[in-house]
Amino acid sequence: MPLYEHVFLARQDASAQQVDDLTNQFKGIVEGLGGKVEKTEYWGVKSLTYRMNKNRKAHFTLMNLDAPAAAIAEIERQERLNEDVLRYMTIRVEELEEGPSAMMRKAERDDREREGRGFGGGFGGGGGRFGDRDRGPRREREERSRDESSDDAGGEE
Repeated sequence: MPLYEHVFLARQDASAQQVDDLTNQFKGIVEGLGGKVEKTEYWGVKSLTYRMNKNRKAHFTLMNLDAPAAAIAEIERQERLNEDVLRYMTIRVEELEEGPSAMMRKAERDDREREGRGFGGGFGGGGGRFGDRDRGPRREREERSRDESSDDAGGEE
């Protein structure tokens, strides 16, 4: 059977339980039509790049499927009918990704970075984002051009 990666976005005001129920409903459709769901990942509520149906955020869910085309068609038909689903996308792949997806790996990496920093530094130090930044030659050029422009302004008086 063909392999698919399927992602759907649910409305931001839907609860996590409602999104889980949607996922289980779609799993039931796939399994009822002779396919199987290899993996599901709930990516959480994320901001959207642009508004969709007056929503600025959405619940993201990934499903890795080993299913016939009829099962995919039925899932997509159900998603078109369901008003909680904002968007969906199904991609046929050669093989399914083992382990966590790129989105989950990013979340794990972000968590490790937060633990290492400790969030105690603020702007001034402690490994924060702003305190240890090297300004380099660009700042020196800006300062020189500012000095030169003030010298020019002073000579005209």
